[in-house]
Amino acid sequence: MAPVVAFIYAHPDDESFGSACLIRSLADRGIRSVLLCATRGDAGRPGPLGPMTPEQLAAAREIELQTACDLLGVSTVKHLGLPDGKLAGMDRLALADAVADFLNETGATVVVTFPEDGISGHPDHIAIHHAVNEAVFGGRCPHVQKYYYNLPFNRDMAEATSVVRLETTPYWKVKAEALLAHRSQRFSVEKAFGGSETLRESTEFPYESFGLVWLRGEKNPVRNEESVLDDLI
Repeated sequence: MAPVVAFIYAHPDDESFGSACLIRSLADRGIRSVLLCATRGDAGRPGPLGPMTPEQLAAAREIELQTACDLLGVSTVKHLGLPDGKLAGMDRLALADAVADFLNETGATVVVTFPEDGISGHPDHIAIHHAVNEAVFGGRCPHVQKYYYNLPFNRDMAEATSVVRLETTPYWKVKAEALLAHRSQRFSVEKAFGGSETLRESTEFPYESFGLVWLRGEKNPVRNEESVLDDLI
């Protein structure tokens, strides 16, 4: 069976900030990537789009996400449409059920999501982290073989036992295009990557990094990995 790599995130743009290069690299190899987005990001600010209702912002951000995913080569995008900013108050098991359903529907063999701190500390990110843990560690997704945390840019690589590091340089152009597709998030993008019409490549972000935390039932395996596709059966 051909591998399927699933990305589970909280908001539109999470995929482009942390995983754009990995997603595009998989698409270039003919590997299918799928994305589950828990909210439509309607509790955020519209940024340069100007005043909008939450409903208008949700619609805009859904279009932005699809545009970014088309650039990156994501084959399937599913929205749960859950309340933005309120995931931490939801029933964790119900959220884990939704994650497990998606992973089983898509036949995902590899899963990527937030680390324990959610990268930014956002409560929605942390809620997704725990929900995916529950789904994968709980054994409810029989197709899943490998599970990774999307590591922050500035994390010491020694903190993780097995890390795939992907150089951003070959994919920076498409990563920048995907980030800029999230027009309502322009101010956040500029804050993270520097204000620029084209987001010129920065030496501060030479890699996207992913720590392997689970391999066919073994937690935190120690391995030398070059790709999230290594050692699939």
